[in-house]
Amino acid sequence: MKHQEIRKYYTLLTLYLAQSIPMSFFSTVIPVIMRQENYSLESIGYIQLIKLPWILKMLWAPLVDRTSKNKRQYRKWIISSEIFYALVIMSIGYYNLQTDFTTIIVLMVIAFTASATQDIATDAFAILILKKKERSLGNSMQSAGNFIGTLVGSGVLLIIYHYWGWLWLLRCLGLFVLIALIPLSLYNTKNGKELERSTKNVSPLEFIYFFKQKGIGGHILLLFLFYSGLIGMLTMIKPYFVDLGYDMKEIGVISGIFGTACGVLMTLPAGFYIRKKGIVKSIWLFPVVNVLVAAYFFWLTYTNHSDYLVYIGVALLWGAYAMSSVFVYTMSMQVVRKGREGTDFTIQIVITHLSSLIIAVTSGKVADLITYRGLFGIEFGIGILILLLLPFIFKKKFYEKNENSTVVN
Repeated sequence: MKHQEIRKYYTLLTLYLAQSIPMSFFSTVIPVIMRQENYSLESIGYIQLIKLPWILKMLWAPLVDRTSKNKRQYRKWIISSEIFYALVIMSIGYYNLQTDFTTIIVLMVIAFTASATQDIATDAFAILILKKKERSLGNSMQSAGNFIGTLVGSGVLLIIYHYWGWLWLLRCLGLFVLIALIPLSLYNTKNGKELERSTKNVSPLEFIYFFKQKGIGGHILLLFLFYSGLIGMLTMIKPYFVDLGYDMKEIGVISGIFGTACGVLMTLPAGFYIRKKGIVKSIWLFPVVNVLVAAYFFWLTYTNHSDYLVYIGVALLWGAYAMSSVFVYTMSMQVVRKGREGTDFTIQIVITHLSSLIIAVTSGKVADLITYRGLFGIEFGIGILILLLLPFIFKKKFYEKNENSTVVN
C-alpha cells in the first residue's frame, strides 16, 4: 500500500471522527447529564431534534456541489464548516443546562447543520480522491470513524465531564474538531489529475432528478432494506440486557465498549474483501451474515443466556453492522453522477437513515407485543426476505454501468 494511499485513509478517518464524536456526545451523553439534573423525559426527548439536519441535508447538498468544481473547493467547504462547527460547540459551554436549555438546543441544531454540511463535502471529497480500488478501504475509515467516535463520545467524554465540568468538556470537544482538520489542511489536492467539472447545471432540486435515473428503483429498495434485519436488534439490545438482569455498568462494557470495538475491528476485513471481490461479487456475503446474526439472537432466547453467549452475540451484531456499513457506503459511492457526488451520496445515506428510523421506532412496539423472541424472529424473516429479493433488485448491469460514472484522481 503506497504512502499517498495511506495518507488518504488517515485524512478521511480524522474527518469522520470529527463528525461522530460530537454527535455521539450530544445524542448519548447529554441525555445522561440531563437526567442527573432531574430533567423530564419529555425534555430529554427534544435532544433528538439535533439529528434533523442530518435527515434534511439533501436539501442543500446541491448547493455544495454547485459551488465545488474540484477537490480544493470541497476542502474549503469542509474547513469552513468545521471551524464554524467547533466555535458553536465551544460557545455552548458558556450556557447552563438548567437555565438556558432552549438556547442550547438551538445552538446544537445550528452546530449539526454545519456538521451535516461538512459531511456532504467530505463524502464528495472522498469520492474524488479515492480511486475505484481504494473506495472500500476508504469507507472502512468512514465506518471505523463512526464506531470510534461512538466509543469516545459516549465514554471518554463522560469521564472528562465528571472531572473537569461542562465548560472544559465543550472546549475540549471543539478543540478536537479543530485538530482533526490538520491532516486535511496539509493534504495536497494537486496530487494526481485534478478534476474540473462543470457545475452550472446542478439544480437546487437535484435530489429529485436522482430518483429519475433508469434502473434506480431496485437500488433504492436495496438501500431501504439492507439494514432492516439488524436495526431492530441494535435498538432493543440494551433493553434486552436490562431485562436479562445486567446493570448499566455491565451493559456499558458489553455493548458500549466491547461491541463498538468489535465493530471497529471488522471494518478493515470488510474493506479488503470488497476491494478484492468488487461490489457485484461481494453482495451476497453481507446479507447472509446479517441473517446468521438474527438467527443467533433468536436461538439465544432459548438458552440460559450465559455471559459468553451474550458476548458472542454482541460481537456478531456489531461486526455485522460494521461490515454492512462499509458495503453500503462503497456501493453508494458507485451510484453517483459526475458533478453531483455530494448530493447523490447524501440522498442514498439519508434513505438508510429513514429506514433505520422506521425500524427503530416500531421495534419497541413489536417487542412489547410479541416479546424479544418474536422481534428477533421477525428480523430473521426480514433477512431471509432480503436474500430472496436480491436477484430481482440487485441488477449487475446497473452497478457495472456506474463503476466509472465518477472520474477520480
